[in-house]
Amino acid sequence: MNAERRQPGAALPERDYGKLRQSMVQDHIAARGVRDRLVLKAMGTVPREVFLPSHLREFAYEDTPLPIGGGQTISQPYIVAFMVEALALRGGDKVLEIGAGSGYAAAILSRIAGEVYTVERLGELAAKASEKLADVGYDNVHVLHGDGTQGWPEYAPYDAIIVAAGGPEVPKTLKAQLKVGGRLVIPVGSDPRAQELVRVTRVSETDYKTEDIADVRFVPLVGEEGWSPEGPDTAPPPPAARPARTGDALAGDVIAAAQPFDSIEDADLGPLLQRIGDARVVLLLREDFARVVIGIEGDWPDAARVDHYVRHAEFPPSEWTAFARFPTWMWRNEEVRAFVDWLRAYNGELPQPERVAFHGLDLYSLYNSMRSVLAYLEDVDPDSAVVARARYGCLTPWQMDPATYGRAALTGTYRSCEEDVVHMLHSILEKHREYALHDGERFLDAAQNARLVANAERYYRIMYYGSRASWNLRDSHMFETLKTLLQFYGPASKAVVWAHNSHIGDARATEMSKRGEHNIGQLCRNAFGRGAVLVGFGTDHGTVAAASDWDGPMELKSVRPAIAGSYERLCHTGSQASGATRFILPLGPALSEAVRSGLEKPRLERAIGVIYRPETELASHYFQAVLPRQFDEYIWFDESRAVTPFETKQLEGLPDTYPFGV
Repeated sequence: MNAERRQPGAALPERDYGKLRQSMVQDHIAARGVRDRLVLKAMGTVPREVFLPSHLREFAYEDTPLPIGGGQTISQPYIVAFMVEALALRGGDKVLEIGAGSGYAAAILSRIAGEVYTVERLGELAAKASEKLADVGYDNVHVLHGDGTQGWPEYAPYDAIIVAAGGPEVPKTLKAQLKVGGRLVIPVGSDPRAQELVRVTRVSETDYKTEDIADVRFVPLVGEEGWSPEGPDTAPPPPAARPARTGDALAGDVIAAAQPFDSIEDADLGPLLQRIGDARVVLLLREDFARVVIGIEGDWPDAARVDHYVRHAEFPPSEWTAFARFPTWMWRNEEVRAFVDWLRAYNGELPQPERVAFHGLDLYSLYNSMRSVLAYLEDVDPDSAVVARARYGCLTPWQMDPATYGRAALTGTYRSCEEDVVHMLHSILEKHREYALHDGERFLDAAQNARLVANAERYYRIMYYGSRASWNLRDSHMFETLKTLLQFYGPASKAVVWAHNSHIGDARATEMSKRGEHNIGQLCRNAFGRGAVLVGFGTDHGTVAAASDWDGPMELKSVRPAIAGSYERLCHTGSQASGATRFILPLGPALSEAVRSGLEKPRLERAIGVIYRPETELASHYFQAVLPRQFDEYIWFDESRAVTPFETKQLEGLPDTYPFGV
């Protein structure tokens, strides 16, 4: 038995590579949204293992980048497929690739295009790629050793150009080598560690259209119209007032500055609450505010059912079950259920005007929000309900799958519903005074649902343009909802925002800002100054409830230990040395200059949301950040534990008013 085991790095039989290749196409490419049949066929045909060093071939069909020498990598298969699909090749095209690397992407392109011209800056890689492509028989690929930012003018113009490295801007020379109607796909960003993938279409001899596609991380594009070989910034750092602490010394200083605690139940939150003071927007519940509003990264209609329950509301609750849409486990779990039950009991001791409200800030609930608006208007203004039903009818075919509407509207196969839903929102807001007389709480709900439908329509329409535009719209919607709630509940009200770190921390302190993204944390900081207290959380290892893909099943996954060079590794080192495995770290004025200077060196930081892909963790979940500028407080759990989703059968027999009912 032992004699038959394959040694690490040993070659697999071709039939096994073929099976792995097809699994890769099905599980990592098609399952994640790539639909172009020409791309899928090419990805299932080209042997990626041939383009890898022999000791890495066993990993050929894992969805991850791999080193190929010269400080370069062979790109993640999904990214290759995603970028090639963005070129919208028709078959028989003339394509220019910048950054031949191993030759793998050029091989994929060669199975679709008529001729492929690829330029590689590193002579050794260019020679190897040319040899590999010839060995496999891809004789329609031509390799040039040269400066990729200058393209290959001899064979221009091109139907499509693809760039496999990130530049500070789109090289003008490459744009000039496009045919009219041609597409150029390239990562662009002022920081070589974080770029936005953009598609540039030449619409005339002088005009170009640019679309954002996704946030990515590629090796730098080096050349005359890219980065210098030494990198984007070779100037020495300015001298510090005192040397910044690093390594184990800094880890020890972090623990010395932190406030350890043994358990959540026994944690002394007094010092933290004292630092929060009279802030308008916080992330922890306090009991001495005139009116507290909890705003969560969840859908407005679903949270409305919880709000009805915890505030003992007298009007009828929503008809649907709260948080029954993906990701159900994020809020539909034992931990949130215990908090909701506690909040109901807490509110029961307070007069109605002082009860803590519970609202959703997010915009995914297109269908339920449409239903809420119609139900409200049927009751208070039946004539307007008729108009609303007609206007929302534009979205009816897509109400259960709004993402499909977005793709259809963008491709022109279905008309945009923007005008209809925006008119509906304006109609409701124009009748504010009339409707508010019926019931201020119910009007707030109807108006917010109408606003959600308008923003969600736009969100699903632009989500195919790219992460920056759709991300910014989503977080702007959450911030506008928060402001609406604070205005509705009055100047004495305070807000507690409950969301992932990537939404809560100030985006300007992370690489998100370099991609042109903002978030609710940044918007709150701009609006409220130091009256907004941003609290982040971190962990080294443990478990998490997450999916592998959007709308996929929940899995209980192990969180990998933090990588070297990250804030998480720093905190873990301090935890292990001191035994303080849980602590609160103040990052405000109370932090000493020595510790602050050490922490202000940019480091990697991990973000895990409802999607977790440990197999590509570095590329998928780590980003550059400056922790003391991102958060005011940082709460550390060296080992984390996944939430506990509950089954529907656990809820049988509960009252109809219970928000998590069947």
